[in-house]
Amino acid sequence: MGAGELHGRQTEQDAITGLLAAARAGTSATLVLRGEPGIGKTALLDHAAAAAGDMRLLRGTGVESEAELPFSGLQLLLRPALGCLAALPDPQRAALEAAFGLGPAAGSEPMLVGLAVLSLLAEHADEAGLLCLVDDAQWLDRASRDALLFAARRLHAEGVVMIFAARDGEGSFPTQGLPELRLRGLAPEAAAALLDRHPLAPAVRYRLLAEAGGNPLALLELPVALAAEGGVAFSPGALPLTSRLQLAFHGQVSRLPEACQSLLLAAAADEAGELAVILSAGAALGAAVEDLSPAERAGLVRRGDADGTTIRFRHPLIRAVVYQRAPLGQRLAVHRALAAALASPEQADRRAWHLAAAATGADEEAAAALERTAARARERNGHEAAAAAYERAARLSVDPAARARREALAAEAALEAGDLDRARTLGDRAARRLDDAPAVRARIAGVRALADFWQGSYSAAHRSLLDGAERVRDTDAGQAAGLLMQALHTSWYLGERQVAATLGRLAALPLDDTDPLAPLGPYLAHLDPGRDGRPPALGDTLAAVRRRGGAPDQALLILCGAALALGQDADAYDLASALAAEHRARGGVGRLPTVLFFMAEGEVFTGRHLDALGTATEALGLARDTGQQQWVSQFSSVLAHLDAVRGDEAGCRRNAEEGLAAATVGAVSPGAPWAHWSLGLLDLGLGRAEAALARFERLTREPMRHHICATRSVPDLVEAAVRVGAPQRSAEPLARLRRWAGSVRQPWADALVLRCRGLLADDDQAEAFYTAALELHDQDGRAVEYARTALLYGEWLRRARRKAEARGPLTDALEVFDRLGMRPWAERTRGELTAAGVQEQGPRPGGGAPAGLTPQELQIARLAARGLSNRDIAAQLFLSHRTVGYHLYKAYPKLGVASRGELREVAARLGL
Repeated sequence: MGAGELHGRQTEQDAITGLLAAARAGTSATLVLRGEPGIGKTALLDHAAAAAGDMRLLRGTGVESEAELPFSGLQLLLRPALGCLAALPDPQRAALEAAFGLGPAAGSEPMLVGLAVLSLLAEHADEAGLLCLVDDAQWLDRASRDALLFAARRLHAEGVVMIFAARDGEGSFPTQGLPELRLRGLAPEAAAALLDRHPLAPAVRYRLLAEAGGNPLALLELPVALAAEGGVAFSPGALPLTSRLQLAFHGQVSRLPEACQSLLLAAAADEAGELAVILSAGAALGAAVEDLSPAERAGLVRRGDADGTTIRFRHPLIRAVVYQRAPLGQRLAVHRALAAALASPEQADRRAWHLAAAATGADEEAAAALERTAARARERNGHEAAAAAYERAARLSVDPAARARREALAAEAALEAGDLDRARTLGDRAARRLDDAPAVRARIAGVRALADFWQGSYSAAHRSLLDGAERVRDTDAGQAAGLLMQALHTSWYLGERQVAATLGRLAALPLDDTDPLAPLGPYLAHLDPGRDGRPPALGDTLAAVRRRGGAPDQALLILCGAALALGQDADAYDLASALAAEHRARGGVGRLPTVLFFMAEGEVFTGRHLDALGTATEALGLARDTGQQQWVSQFSSVLAHLDAVRGDEAGCRRNAEEGLAAATVGAVSPGAPWAHWSLGLLDLGLGRAEAALARFERLTREPMRHHICATRSVPDLVEAAVRVGAPQRSAEPLARLRRWAGSVRQPWADALVLRCRGLLADDDQAEAFYTAALELHDQDGRAVEYARTALLYGEWLRRARRKAEARGPLTDALEVFDRLGMRPWAERTRGELTAAGVQEQGPRPGGGAPAGLTPQELQIARLAARGLSNRDIAAQLFLSHRTVGYHLYKAYPKLGVASRGELREVAARLGL
């Protein structure tokens, strides 16, 4: 149907028209059309294509038989846009070329392809705008689906519209967070108008309207089938509508000549639709090109492209009918013929799957071909396709050991694909077949542990890792050390006792001194609260690791967290920043949230709230886009903390609630420590000391009391306890803080202890503690902690009737609180200054981002001020260059600038 011929779809047409109009003005959008087969999704895509006018058009279709071929759907969709590849940053271009087999497999980050897709769409859109249509999205291969959805979620100002059509009940096309439009059956008037194309007796017409339920395909096809069957009406309600349509199509197919049906079966079995391949397979089955003519005349197939090199079925249900209703022997013969026809190296993956489909039992040739296919898919980050190929190869294996090995590989690939239940099942199956292979069993234990961990089963994950490490402790201490470092991570969510026990196992490993992991044990051992002595410097530990060849990223990330727990904030931040730069350079968007978490923690601890806001906001968006719920929980809670210091109660509670939402049976949510600290800080700042104390006390109990937040929040707990007149409730937490400060030996940590002692001291001793704390505080590097101590000291001086002396520290504190937008503390300080006799306290800046910039505008403005181009910024922040330009356009007037040169001057003046 053309754009004006759709019946009963005006609302849907209007929605699409609105998206296209917005795209022409530069605004991007995404829409998902959902509904049953035949409901009109494809007709709406046709309408969109016709209405796009001079906009550029990309159109693709998910192909069920290619769902195990990574990036097959993406390549077909983007083929017309590949001329823009040269404009992409080198890592993105290389990743996309590798995905499409146009270049060597680079082993790049999985989401780098999604970023490359985003950049390519922005480039191809040019000034005219771009419409990207994907039909049967439920059959896209996982790699294509993930890349397209990543790009869709990060579209903003490119003038790109992406419309996906997905069928209900088949395949999988999860689109959380994207707008959806569900198609229902046509209204009675529209259904009747569509059916009136066929002359029917009134009784038959009534029956068909009832049977079709407003489904447009049924309204068009059932009358044709009815006429072919001599006008015999269908039994009402005997079959579901989809089955009724399949029977209608089957009636059309079954009346064709046998040779024609053979060619149709070949086309159905290999949906790429390449005519040369279909005819080659058909020749082996006794069919020739002229045998396709009856199917063409019946309208069952049509040319798939302008040059006639491909064919496609008129509707996917026809293909399903042709394949599903063919006898088993014919299907096996067709798959063998197709495998023989797919002889070129670039067709090896399709050939492997046809060999597998033709097998009737164990078949080592097919198994080996599938294993090679899986390895190629894994190199291209097609992990779901790799898992499917390894699993099928295992089933076809002749040798039991080969079968177990392939199942273990399938489990690892399934884990990398995020299919946790499948990974666990495959791992268990492989383990049962292994009699004596401790290294493989240890790898399987690692797979199972990660699957459990990502589903919140921290105890099960921890047990698996300890078991795996024990299996290889004496034969491969390096592998055992890697597993125990992962176990240290899982133990962090379980409690202090589990942390100490894991550290003990790590220390007892017979690890060769030349192993890069050897220096990590002595450093990590200081995480045990009972350990005496100052921890070695992180820099020295890293140098020792590098001398031995370097450690994997996972170990370095554990070092970041450990350094923060040991008070080495600056060193931890430097390591995290270096890792973040590496991940940005190679497009490691999936791993970046982990690194950014340690950066955000360091920025919060040092009072760089604007930096922390930008870091946490970016990371939360990336975590959502890549489905990393652990980090969604963590970053929501960090943002809650920043809301708390600003006094934004609604924002703090909303973000903290999301941070707490990921709790599972027997385990707190990953963001729980930050969430409880944030809610307590909110209450403390707003004068609700009793509620604050209750929150802080939750952090002093298992399984959270060893967390970084529990340690760093003790000064807040002491202040709350003093304010409610129950200083004794702070005794044990303060004792722990003093032991910790004594071990980490950082001046700023000693200053916090002194502040707490000042709060608890008698009047004749408090001043000495406060003044000693202020001397140790880093007024520039940790301004917030300095200001909080100055406020408490000023309050003490004012209560001691030393008003003139109180004005100095109170004024210092107010400058920091106003500059950082810490409204509750600023208001409290103003009250103290008023009580100290200061009536004029200067302006009340709003705080927060300069000139009201959003976190993303601030981040982009900073990078632009450093001289980075829009394309450089886009590559760093995983956006399109058009979106970067849009945000700069919005930021300039807020900052009162009109050029990058002026931006550099303003940024320097504001300290951006």
